[in-house]
Amino acid sequence: MATYRIGIGSFNLKDGAIGIGTESTGLGNLKVEGTIKTTDLDVGVSTFTRYAGFEGEQNNIIRDQTLSGEYSTTGDIVVDTGNTLTVGLGSTACIGAVESLSIKNHFSVPVGDTAGRNKSSGYTEGTVRYNKDLGTVEFYNGNEWRQFTYISDIKTNPQGRGRAVFGGGSPSMSHISFVNIMTEGNARDFGDLTYGLGNVAGKCSNGTRGLFAGGGNPVTDTINYITIASEGDGIDFGNLTSNNYGMGGHSSSTRGIWAGGNNGSQVNIIQYVEINTLGNALDFGDLTRAVTGYDCACGDPVRMLHAGGKPSAYEEMIDYWSIASKGNAKDFGDLSQAKNNSTGVSNNTRGVWCRGELADGVNVTSCDYVTIASTGNATDFGSISAGRYAGGASNQIRGVISGGYASSESNLIEFITIATTGNAVHFGDDTQNRYSHSGLSDSHGGLGGF
Repeated sequence: MATYRIGIGSFNLKDGAIGIGTESTGLGNLKVEGTIKTTDLDVGVSTFTRYAGFEGEQNNIIRDQTLSGEYSTTGDIVVDTGNTLTVGLGSTACIGAVESLSIKNHFSVPVGDTAGRNKSSGYTEGTVRYNKDLGTVEFYNGNEWRQFTYISDIKTNPQGRGRAVFGGGSPSMSHISFVNIMTEGNARDFGDLTYGLGNVAGKCSNGTRGLFAGGGNPVTDTINYITIASEGDGIDFGNLTSNNYGMGGHSSSTRGIWAGGNNGSQVNIIQYVEINTLGNALDFGDLTRAVTGYDCACGDPVRMLHAGGKPSAYEEMIDYWSIASKGNAKDFGDLSQAKNNSTGVSNNTRGVWCRGELADGVNVTSCDYVTIASTGNATDFGSISAGRYAGGASNQIRGVISGGYASSESNLIEFITIATTGNAVHFGDDTQNRYSHSGLSDSHGGLGGF
């Protein structure tokens, strides 16, 4: 076997081929001192073990390859049409950072079920997988698993996502109505809850299923669920930890949470359910104070915020906590004034509270907002029609506020554009005059809109 010197080192040549371990008998070794960059290197990667100092600007996979060892590149990896690159167990395709990975026809992410995504599996932030139980692609953000959610354009696809649903209310009613958030107009009939009473808490939705819980006159622990995309009556989900009404509700793509309320006296209870299942609520933690807030909660995919409310004196305090981990609330800041019955809506960046009632019984028209990922006091957003006890729902663009009570119950629906500041605009009319009801949607701030 002859050895040829080419200036940068040496390599072995046998039968006209350069030997780099491409057959079991061996053709020798390619020894490189320093770095070689190439856009036209055709090697048998399946047997190409790690060589110090080797850096490919681009590796083209032009035949099926299976990696069973450790391989390093800092350039591009291109898998050509009709070929596959398979990384076996215990193998790595790259030691450094790959600039790009180009797949011309097909790419498959790992597949697993919901039970297999627990932290003991060693998942790191940024892991992507297909959940066969939920039928969605999901990613791990370091704290929880989140689904990629497509929110369609309601203006061109009225049957797509972007539906707000309002349920319950006073005077005692079970009625459910809905609107498409991006198209103004009057609400339409959806169905009925299994019970008819006011002070119902909603705002728990994973994008497919919406939950309404509790209520007063008489006080109940009932939880109903609906399928948001299809009209129909509420179905029994389970029960709250106790009879309760006047709670604030919010949710991520997996977990629904209600906070505060009244079961004969003000409570500081935070409780939660897993939305995709059926069953009773479980204890989550405690608010910083016992308070009845009605539809006063909002948030993003990570945090839930609960503002104002009615203890012995009206409150301006805003509480917050992490949705993914159980525990007690912390102080976020304050509303611009102490008020009760303020309606919360949010996208995944900003939370807004509209309307409310002062301690002297005066209705306020002001709206406050905060940046959810930070802490601090609320800032003036704009004005809305006077009233309290309204139901609210939102998508990533608009917050929709329905009904409420001023001198009497109302059917007025108004909307705000969450990313801006300014006064509310007329949307349409609800199917009923009512107050102390609640709203939810399939595309609210807790779902993110990924």
